[in-house]
Amino acid sequence: MKRLLVSSLFMISLVLMVSCAPTVQVTTPTSTMQLAAPGTNPLINQPDPQGRVARAGAGLWHGIIAPATLIISFFNSDVRMYEVHNAGSEYDFGFFVGLALIIGLLGLFIRLRR
Repeated sequence: MKRLLVSSLFMISLVLMVSCAPTVQVTTPTSTMQLAAPGTNPLINQPDPQGRVARAGAGLWHGIIAPATLIISFFNSDVRMYEVHNAGSEYDFGFFVGLALIIGLLGLFIRLRR
């Protein structure tokens, strides 16, 4: 258990250190992948065709349904996990809280089942 914890902490710290780099290029014999930090969203605070801008409440809901939405998005290209017509940090915070809530509840459910 201790070895797993140390390995996990090492991997997390490695990812955090690498994420500070603006661009990382991974090359294999058959392909090359360039990993970069996310860019700006030009649609922040821009209403969708119905005139709506997603705020914290929508972000919370989208975070809660994110696991199901991810699976559905593999089969339906019209479904997205994340609303691009959003209020920026306010939406991001709601999305993060919703996702953390679901992950926490799933972890609690698994722990109680043991």
